[in-house]
This record gives sequence, structure tokens and C-alpha cells, in this order.
Amino acid sequence: MNNEFFDALEALEREKGIPKEFMLERVEAALLAGYKKENNNESNVRVAIDPVKRTVKMYRLMTVVEEVQDPACELNLEDARKKSKRAKIGDVQEYEFKPKNFGRIPAQNAKQVIVQGIREAERGRLIEEYEKKTEGIITGTVMIIERLTGNVILEFENTQATLVRAEQLPTDRFKVGDHVKVYVCEVKKDTRTPVIVLSRTHPNFIKRMFETEVPEIQDGTVIIHGIAREAGSRTKVAVYSRDENVDPIGSCIGLKGMRKAAILKEAPGEKIDLIQYSEDPAEFIAASLAPATVLSVDVNEDKTCQVSVAPDQLSLAIGKEGQNVRLAAKITGYKIDIKA
Repeated sequence: MNNEFFDALEALEREKGIPKEFMLERVEAALLAGYKKENNNESNVRVAIDPVKRTVKMYRLMTVVEEVQDPACELNLEDARKKSKRAKIGDVQEYEFKPKNFGRIPAQNAKQVIVQGIREAERGRLIEEYEKKTEGIITGTVMIIERLTGNVILEFENTQATLVRAEQLPTDRFKVGDHVKVYVCEVKKDTRTPVIVLSRTHPNFIKRMFETEVPEIQDGTVIIHGIAREAGSRTKVAVYSRDENVDPIGSCIGLKGMRKAAILKEAPGEKIDLIQYSEDPAEFIAASLAPATVLSVDVNEDKTCQVSVAPDQLSLAIGKEGQNVRLAAKITGYKIDIKA
């Protein structure tokens, strides 16, 4: 072992965040395994690495006995007391030794243990870091666009993850080098390499974007009650205010529509309907059918309702291929029957 080895451990800690102590344990294990392999699995030895003195030493562990039967691992009381006057039968004493073949310990065996230790540390650090970011928005840089699958490899500060095509918006058109915001759905830990599941189609992608752009949501004045989304096409966001002097919809739109525009920039082509939430189901259902104007709502106890609209509002209330009423039903929790 030389200074370069210890310098490398310090570099790992500094650059990858892998604790030096963690790696020293793995290196000690690797050296010990290599020594044992060369010495008939001799069990009464240990390796000690001192990062301060930058030394590596090997010790043979000797048990103090009345009568020595195995000189390789036992010594008598008389010899033991030459090292310690307090020695007694049953004690274990350590004696440093320098094996002749220490420098010829199988390098591959040691390397495998060390590499595995690095992988374990990186895996643990990655899981811990991204579990904290789960259900949040992070920004990555497009590194690779797979032509066959349409998947996009994104690079973050210290790792890469795949945004699969199914989790991209229909309108997404990326180029290498683009900065892309994504929602972290989960971190799958049951694989050899942790998998960070990303999405731009998840309803919470829009929710987290509003939380980022709207200070009134950040401080708890405006609350997002619910979201219904068909990604890339239309999203309905129900909001209300804890302060009667604060307009929740106006807060989300922002001055000259700047806040909403910032979100739409991340969801190109998607329409976002901001809805005033009400504890009165009839009011909430009527609002949820925007941009259509509703004449009346009759609510039933079985979570169904009948909605009346003017004839010229019927197609608007239902929406293209039933999308508007479908999203309204999803965000309100009611089955909606519309009639003109």
C-alpha cells in the first residue's frame, strides 16, 4: 500500500461521496480474503489499515493455552507473559507479521471486493438521495435520444436515468443538451442498479409545477384540492383559498398570465383549466365543466348528478370525444349526465 492508494480513497469520498471508512472495511476484507486464499484459509489473522499513518499491517491472533498443540495459532502462558505480564489462559494476543507473499495476494480477488464495495456505496447513496426527491420535480440534461424506442437518457448532477417514451408528452420534442423537468415517481430498489422512475405525464407533474411557480401555494394560502389530467391534451386543477382576500385562480394565473405560462411551457399544447373548488357539490360540478356555462346541477346521494346546459353549450360541456365531462367526473368524483 502506498500514498496513491490512500489518495484514491480520499478522492472517492470527495468526488462520489463514498465514506473512506466504508471503503477501508472493504479493502481490509479484500486483502484478508486474498491472503487466506494463498495460505490454506488460515483463520487467525487480521488486516489493519491506518488511514492516518497510511499503513497496512497484518496480525496473527494467538490464543494463550496451557499446552500448545497448534503452534500456528496457540502459545503457552510463559511466552504470552513476555508480551503482557497480565496474560492468562484463554487470552488472545496479536503479533504483527509480514508475510512473504503479501505483495503477491491475488489482485483480482481484492479488486472484485473493492469494486463491489464501491457499487454498494454508490447504490446506497443513490437510493437515499433520490428517495428524498421522490414525488418532486427535478431537472435533467438530455444526453441520448434512442431512435428506436424514443426513450431519453437524462443526466442529473451525479447519475443518469431514463425517461421512457410512454412517460413523455405527445408534444415533447427533445434535442441533446435540452434541460428537461421531470417528476420522480419512485426509486425501484429491487434491482442490481436502482431505477429512478421519471414522468412528465403524471398528474402530480402539473401539481408540483404550480407549487413551484405560485408563492401562495408554497406558503399554504392557496390549496390545490385535486387534479385530473389527460397528459398533453387537457388538465383540470381545482383550487381554493384559505384567505378570502386572495383569489386562488388569479394567483395561479399570475400577472399577465406569467405563472400559468411558465407551466404551459413545460407542457406544450396542453390546456389547463383552473377551477374554483367548493364544498357544495353542485357548485363544484358546475365549475368543473368549464369552459361551458351550466344552468343547473341536481346532485344525488349515489354520487351521480344531472347537469342542464343551454343547447349551444352541450358540445362544449361534453368536450371533444367526451374529454371535458370525463375530466370533470374524475376531479369531482361524480358520474355526470349532461342534457340540454
